[in-house]
Amino acid sequence: MNPVLTLTSDFGRKDPYLAALKGALYSTLKQPIIVDISHEIEPFHIAQAAFVIQNSYTHFPEGSVHMLCVDAAINPENQPLIAKLNKHYFVCPNNGILSLINPQFKPDEVFVIDHRDHPVNSFSSLSVYVQAAAHLMRGGAPNVIGKKIDELNVRMPFTPSVSNDKKTIVGKVIYVDNYENVITNISEKLFTDIGQQRPFTIHARNNEIKKIYHSYAEVIRFDIDKNKRVEGGKELALFNTLGLLELAIYKSNPRHTGGASSLFGLNYLDVVNIQFE
Repeated sequence: MNPVLTLTSDFGRKDPYLAALKGALYSTLKQPIIVDISHEIEPFHIAQAAFVIQNSYTHFPEGSVHMLCVDAAINPENQPLIAKLNKHYFVCPNNGILSLINPQFKPDEVFVIDHRDHPVNSFSSLSVYVQAAAHLMRGGAPNVIGKKIDELNVRMPFTPSVSNDKKTIVGKVIYVDNYENVITNISEKLFTDIGQQRPFTIHARNNEIKKIYHSYAEVIRFDIDKNKRVEGGKELALFNTLGLLELAIYKSNPRHTGGASSLFGLNYLDVVNIQFE
């Protein structure tokens, strides 16, 4: 399969920045396959961007090039990079985002892109990152346009803690999706290892949940006539496809009735804990 060029940024879609970036890519490459992963990353929110990339990039063909334009302004402490990780290429700033994408894997190779011939301005990614991505998409070697380095800026991922008596797991919200579902850093494996099938209570601010599902559909009683059962608005906890504890409101429209984030009062890095009996 042909490699794909993906784009992730905090540009949004109101301003001309995304169009300018894409225009430059189409002007540089001949019939590229460009896929937008997300341009709704909150401004400079590196951890949010890393979460989105971490859970999407492996679905693309090996050899794909992923441009990460979040907190991408070039300065002496934030140099533009090319990194090869898990048979994929990443063109991104050296701001710690690579260490968050997959903390278990160290990149095979990392190069600082030579940008001496490019103007460094408020939108430098338009020239530096575009040219680097185009070079890789043409099959070019990273060492032709960059200098290999051994050290990266590192950001430690947030990890849940467990009390000494193994009765409490304390986690944090690491992502809120478009439905206002709240995703925590508490994994199903940690829950199983610590819980040992004991009764439990999930505490999310003033809310308590005592059951965990494995799909949204499990919360509905399909053995009851559709006209008689209650569907929308049910709060639930489940282990999602990422294997992480998620809090949700079944079929709730965030724009009208609110989702789990607003109804539970939970935002990024807020605490969610599980207490076992």
